[in-house]
Amino acid sequence: MSALKTENLTYIYSQGTPFEKTAIDNINLEIEKGELVGIIGHTGSGKSTLIQHFNGLLKPTSGKIFVNGQDIWENKENIRQVRFKVGLVFQYPEYQLFEETVYKDIAFGVKNMGLDEKAIKERVHDTAKMLEIPEKLLKRSPFELSGGQKRRVAIAGVMAMNPEILILDEPTAGLDPHGRDRILDIIKNYHKITGSTVMIVSHSMEDIAKYAKKILVINKSELFCYDTVENVFRRSAEIEKMGLDVPQITRVFNKLKQLGIPLNDEIYTVEYAKNTVLKLLEERRI
Repeated sequence: MSALKTENLTYIYSQGTPFEKTAIDNINLEIEKGELVGIIGHTGSGKSTLIQHFNGLLKPTSGKIFVNGQDIWENKENIRQVRFKVGLVFQYPEYQLFEETVYKDIAFGVKNMGLDEKAIKERVHDTAKMLEIPEKLLKRSPFELSGGQKRRVAIAGVMAMNPEILILDEPTAGLDPHGRDRILDIIKNYHKITGSTVMIVSHSMEDIAKYAKKILVINKSELFCYDTVENVFRRSAEIEKMGLDVPQITRVFNKLKQLGIPLNDEIYTVEYAKNTVLKLLEERRI
């Protein structure tokens, strides 16, 4: 059974008015349990609208959404439980911090699940450790923290609910390179430890290529493709025509192929490129 599935999913903003706009159009998608998926698309392509449907923040104009085989809108009373199963971290989530202490902010969502104090405490401390938040910070105000620390606290608040599906909208936006890599490494580790389905929306093709196992590409409100990283980057020319940047290393090796260098695979990370070149040198093919 898939973790998440959509059937003919369509959403129209301001339907019936002069401002009517189709944000996502007839999306048919099936995401397997335990996948680490990157979501890419140009600004205004419909990425954010799509992910807000996955946990019921938006109701489809038409079509259906299934979580673990269940139509999430079959019974409106179930939507609250769906939001515990599908955790959504918005872009710049630190702006949503509001509690007196870091502990209380991380515990907020867990408390709404109805867990007892012991279970809440365990979840908060376990998640803080995973997010590399020192225990001494739990008693401090979140507004005293650095930008990177605030970001991790905000993400921890969603992770602490142990969602079966975790979706993060531009989790590294505004961070420096070190902070970006740190957040992405934590997310990758979370995926490895929990086995949860994780989806990352990003404008950085380098990040998606490095961390994701599959890529979902949205173009002009429609699903362009959902496939393995390798297969998606085999369509790098089409992706560039959409106005999306492919990794620099991919552009370099595409040019080498045009010059006649015998490269069979799509190169999308520096590590992959290094291994490919070493293999070619060993074979004395270049």
